[in-house]
Amino acid sequence: MIVGNREGKILFGGDYNPEQWGEDVWEEDMRLFRMAHIDVVTLNVFSWAALQPKEDTYDFAKLDRIMDLVEANGLKVCMATSTAAHPAWMARKYPDVLRTEHNGMRRKFGSRHNSCPNSPTYRKYAVRLAERLAERYRDRKSIVAWHVANEYGGECYCENCEKAFRKWLKEKYGTPEELNRVWDTAFWGHTFYDWEEVVVPNLQSEEFYWEGSIRTNFQGISLDYRRFNSDSMLACYQLEQEALKKHTPQIPVTTNLMGFYKPLDYQKWARSMDFVSWDNYPAYGAVPEQAAMAHDLMRGLKQGMPFALMEQTPSVSNWHVYCALKRPGVMRLWSYQAVAHGSDTVMFFQMRRSIGACEKYHGALVDHAGHENTRVFREMTALGAELEKLEGVLLGGRTDAKAAIVVDWDNWWAAEYSAGPSRLICYAEEILTYYKAFYRRNIPVDLVSVEDDLSGYRLVAAPMLYMCKDGFDEKLRQFVAAGGHFLTTYFSGYVEDHDLVVTGGYPGRLKDILGIWVEESDALPEGNGNWFVYGGKKYPATVMCDLLHTQGAETLAVYGEDFYAGMPVLTVNGFGKGKAYYVATRSDADFYKEFLGKVCDDAGICPLLETPEGMEAAVRENENGRFLFLLNHGEDTGEALLPQAGEELLTGIKYGAGEKIVLEKKDVAILRMEDR
Repeated sequence: MIVGNREGKILFGGDYNPEQWGEDVWEEDMRLFRMAHIDVVTLNVFSWAALQPKEDTYDFAKLDRIMDLVEANGLKVCMATSTAAHPAWMARKYPDVLRTEHNGMRRKFGSRHNSCPNSPTYRKYAVRLAERLAERYRDRKSIVAWHVANEYGGECYCENCEKAFRKWLKEKYGTPEELNRVWDTAFWGHTFYDWEEVVVPNLQSEEFYWEGSIRTNFQGISLDYRRFNSDSMLACYQLEQEALKKHTPQIPVTTNLMGFYKPLDYQKWARSMDFVSWDNYPAYGAVPEQAAMAHDLMRGLKQGMPFALMEQTPSVSNWHVYCALKRPGVMRLWSYQAVAHGSDTVMFFQMRRSIGACEKYHGALVDHAGHENTRVFREMTALGAELEKLEGVLLGGRTDAKAAIVVDWDNWWAAEYSAGPSRLICYAEEILTYYKAFYRRNIPVDLVSVEDDLSGYRLVAAPMLYMCKDGFDEKLRQFVAAGGHFLTTYFSGYVEDHDLVVTGGYPGRLKDILGIWVEESDALPEGNGNWFVYGGKKYPATVMCDLLHTQGAETLAVYGEDFYAGMPVLTVNGFGKGKAYYVATRSDADFYKEFLGKVCDDAGICPLLETPEGMEAAVRENENGRFLFLLNHGEDTGEALLPQAGEELLTGIKYGAGEKIVLEKKDVAILRMEDR
């Protein structure tokens, strides 16, 4: 497999598009790749138009020559199926292949991700191309993975999708009566008498723009369409995967995900992926915690298994509001951050800059200058040489986290479709808020699904668990009763799987575990707030303030003002052998760092070590040992005291227990730690 092969090295390379260049350039690329220690290339990502110039014609001659060339130069190949952009002849002859926008507009040929996932035409020809590729290259030993399509995404609302949605609903609910129940169609007289009466929820039906965002009149309908859309694209992936496996069962299959990408339920997708891969492109101004959290999410999709960093930019992303360069050392730093959190590859988009279209100014190993005398090429070459030093050491490493954060796509969709209480509700931001508290204390954390086993954790946090799915409350009940610590927040426990309110008071199915009930919630306009005192310090209360009553829970802090001054804002409840915490509002980073620190102490979870602001610590373990990664994201030199002795792998320097290690800004250390 491309990941998890502990006898190999961290693969280093990325997207290579020689078909965009004359063949006279190819040999020069091979020279530059050798110089930079490149050992893997992703080929054929957007070549469908070249491979199938006519409906009944396939032409693999150029791809054959490319494969011969890269194999002759000792490169491994991640082979893509090219199905992320259909050819122009297909759109012209079979317009059903084109997507329809949220406003009902049928698109014309252009862009990418413009294929309807429920188009019989698209599925037919995509699967046929995948099978042709697998048949032709089945004996090529250089292929280490299949890469299906590219960055699946978007939505479609065409007639194909409407028909498929009705079929999906019928399989899920069985009868129109059950559909009416779960969608609560008695509201506004929306009763459906026949499946043919169901239409897609878009601007022509249930959805509308309100205050800059899309709202819906029927959350259940829109929620199910999100599920259906994700399943539709997954079905396209699965059909191609099946075609590939038919001829090359030994080659693992993946597609490149995009971190916290809302439209697709990656937890469901991961079950069909031989390994997870993803593209890391932090937005301008993003903090290191955001990338770390996304890496941990990718690692968690397969219960802690290593993943592949399929893409990142060597220098500059060309689609950001401000296309700032990566400063010296940052490319290396962010590459090792991915490895620290579970990646077994360091790969990039792209190997050589194109000369036209929308990504011609996106960074590359080989710039438009066309030679090796650039800062980026020198930095890439140095990183490639370092990765060769680590051969046979790090691959397959796992992270033994005792804390977990629950992430659930259904909950994400439902919470942000909710008719109120505040436009400031943001599920991903709430997850990040809690993740930062663990990160800044150097406490490893897994991002898990509601279906994962929780028994190995000491603390499970489920921020904004608006939808508490059937059975998850019982899983939490057993976890806490057995001695686990559980934490959740405002806007939790409101609804069940279909977005129907669980009556009897919030937080619904979680009331007994938390020992509270919420009578009402105050949504605070942006800029307004309340406050509370915890640990002798005053902290803000913003976004929402739950007005709750204890039913066995202990009050740890109360609101400071307004008519609910003195009511609990922070509680803890003993339940069996464990404890359950409730945070009834949104506060600031200082509060979460302080509060989560105390909760972790109580749960017996210790930081890896103490580091200055801006220095990150992470750990991976395999049969070769336990490896501590230190990454200095700060702008100044930082130092930390090592809790035990170890050898730094990149320099060979040995450190004793309690000895100080010093890192320059943007520098990295990887230490093989001695047994405690």
